[in-house]
Formats: sequence, C-alpha cells, structure tokens
Amino acid sequence: MRPLAVSFVLFAAWVASWLAAAIWTRRTQARPSFGRELIHRVPTVIGWLMVTVAARLRIEGFAFWRLPPAAGWALTGLCAAGLLFTWWARVTLGDLWSASVTRKEGHHVVESGPYALVRHPIYTGLIGAFFALAIQIGLPLGLIGAALIALGFWLKGRIEEGFLSAQLGETAYADYRRRVPMLIPFWPRAR
Repeated sequence: MRPLAVSFVLFAAWVASWLAAAIWTRRTQARPSFGRELIHRVPTVIGWLMVTVAARLRIEGFAFWRLPPAAGWALTGLCAAGLLFTWWARVTLGDLWSASVTRKEGHHVVESGPYALVRHPIYTGLIGAFFALAIQIGLPLGLIGAALIALGFWLKGRIEEGFLSAQLGETAYADYRRRVPMLIPFWPRAR
C-alpha cells in the first residue's frame, strides 16, 4: 500500500470512530445561534470539499507534484500523529465533547493532557493532518482547502472562546487563555 492510500485509510477510520463516539456526550445546555456558527462552518466545509475534490483528482492521476516514498511516509506519519492528537483530546474531554460550540451540563475548563499544550487540540490535530494530506495529494487545490479548514477552525476557536467566557465567566477562561496558546503548541505567549 502506498503512503497516500494509508493516509486515506487513516482519515476514513478516524471519521468512523469519531462518529461512533459522538454518542458519548453530556446534555447540551446552551449553544450560540446558527448564524454565529455559520461563520466557521462555511470555510471549513468549502475547504473539506476542496481537499476531497483534490483527492479525487489525484486518484484519477492528476498531480502537480509527486513525493519520494520517504517523504510520503513521513507525511502519513504526520497524518497519523494529528489524528491521534485529536483522540487524545477527545478522551481527555470525555463527555464534555461536542461537535459544535456548546455548554454542557457541569461544563468546566479542561486544562490537562493536550489542553495543557493548546486550547484547541482537536482543531490543531485536524489542521496538521489535513495539511499533511494536502501535501501528499500534490495539488494546489488541496493546499487551499487545508488553509480554508485551518481558517474555519481558527474562527470556531474564537467563537468558542467568546461563548465559553460568557457562559462560564470571563475569569474562568482568562487565565487559561493567557497561559496556553490557541492552536500552535509552544507558541510564545505575550507577556
């Protein structure tokens, strides 16, 4: 099996396992308006569609670049690492997880595990995995799609942080925001 095919299998397994785990969640008590959520959903969905189209074009033989096997396997490793990072975060969150921005029963700020490295490790893992996949696909369309996905997750993170600050109280989230970077681990924090 080639590295790109393994990356496709990893993503498919991730989607299936993520959907299966979606039932493991607490009852939602509050969520932002649909219009507010649309702000991040539009670039994320468009980006996902662009990566999907690029993948389909690659399967049909189109590519602007092809990588040597070692580079392909390294990027497959990065896909796997990104997807595993999302699962570490998902398990750490437990039943507080939600696919959309919400406040759950008994909601609190989680600061352990990957949440000690970044405030949004699920987004970080997916952004890394999508960029690794897009580079493997070998088409600019895939890279543009991965950039739109990154933009969508950054917007979602901003919405989520504003929503949770309002729901949980600014002080509950402010110290965590000062100490931990949003999406890039070990990013220097402003003093």
